[in-house]
Amino acid sequence: MRVDSIPDMPLSHASLDGEGRLIAADPALMALNDQAGGAIGATLAIPQLATVVRLARRLGILVSRSVTVADQDADLELWVRVQPDGEGVRMAVSGWRGLRPQPVAERPLATVIEDGAMSWETDAGLRLTFVSIDPARRLGLDALGLLGQPLTSLFTLDATESGALPILEAVARRRPFDEQRARLRSGDTRMLLTATVKEDAAGDFAGLAGVARVAETAPAPVEATISTHFTEGLDRALRSPLARIIAHADTIHAEAEGPVQRDYVDYASDIANAGRHLLGLVDDLVDLQAVERADFSLETEAIDLVDVARRAAGLLSVRAANAGVAIARPLPDLRVPASGDFRRALQIMVNLIGNALRYSAEGGVVSVTVSRSGDMAEAVVADQGKGIAPEDQARIFEKFERVDPSEAGGNGLGLYIARRLARAMGGDLGVESVPGDGARFTLSLPI
Repeated sequence: MRVDSIPDMPLSHASLDGEGRLIAADPALMALNDQAGGAIGATLAIPQLATVVRLARRLGILVSRSVTVADQDADLELWVRVQPDGEGVRMAVSGWRGLRPQPVAERPLATVIEDGAMSWETDAGLRLTFVSIDPARRLGLDALGLLGQPLTSLFTLDATESGALPILEAVARRRPFDEQRARLRSGDTRMLLTATVKEDAAGDFAGLAGVARVAETAPAPVEATISTHFTEGLDRALRSPLARIIAHADTIHAEAEGPVQRDYVDYASDIANAGRHLLGLVDDLVDLQAVERADFSLETEAIDLVDVARRAAGLLSVRAANAGVAIARPLPDLRVPASGDFRRALQIMVNLIGNALRYSAEGGVVSVTVSRSGDMAEAVVADQGKGIAPEDQARIFEKFERVDPSEAGGNGLGLYIARRLARAMGGDLGVESVPGDGARFTLSLPI
């Protein structure tokens, strides 16, 4: 049965188990799922619907939203409502209104898809919500497995010849981009990305809709730089609205206006944490623009590296207590003089201790020690986490790189900036680690 032959079909229902496998469905939904290669007893094969199901299961609440699903030569604009029900979920779909495909000349830039190109979409947090299955399979990728992962788990972004990252300017300025050079993380295939910006009903940034095609030639390596104009625009565009989002979410989480359903309290906490993550990205991009200037330098002075380390541990003490992780600090009467910029040294230590807390299990200990080694003062932050493989120990100090991009965490700029700052003060930042036995990061500064 062709689904788009029924222009005003009434509500259709489906039920799925706790793993997202289809148990039963009305004929329209069954036909659409079959058309996408699915079957009863298998995971829902329609990525847009599967994403809503995963979100409802993860949050444990009712989720409703509109989606557009491709159905051969037409698109279907559907309204999806997913409700957790015991160990499974119930789905209701309405709309079934066929949309006439636009002529290619009138379609948005990102929807003009060449043969073999891979289309993709993200949400406002740049997490993948759609990856076209067949092109992804030809590139050796699991399209469904990528859903919900950060865009950077699929692509490593490269700078253009002018040193810009078009995707970041698109987010900051809410405008389409093209010719964003990238590489597949799996296989290192060089790609060219093109995308348009999505907006929600209120006109706010809602993500990107893009196309990735294999690049014909490999570009010469370019050292990425970010202009002051860009970082200033990013700061103005994002800081104030993000601060309002965080404040409102914290108010809901604290139940300042009265009791709130527990699911929504937790959801508000997730929103606030995501907002803080984006604010941290803004700060990191401003720092990135500073440290990559050819004339970047720091005014150094006499500092006590022990005092810096203890202050950094104090700033993160509440976070450590909430995570159930102890921070072992240097003794109060210890002094280790060094030459450096106090604020930048503190920034480095906060980054190192924060990373150690992120990778420490409840009940673990993060150890912070400071000592003198020859003509250098050294601060060491050691954790009891899963450690870092030898082949990853150099990579994590590069831009937009993390040990495991699929894990929740930072944006891959912190260690890159920290090392640049340490070297600008005449020191260095390094790591020693054995997988399964934690990691030791060492900040060294001249005596």
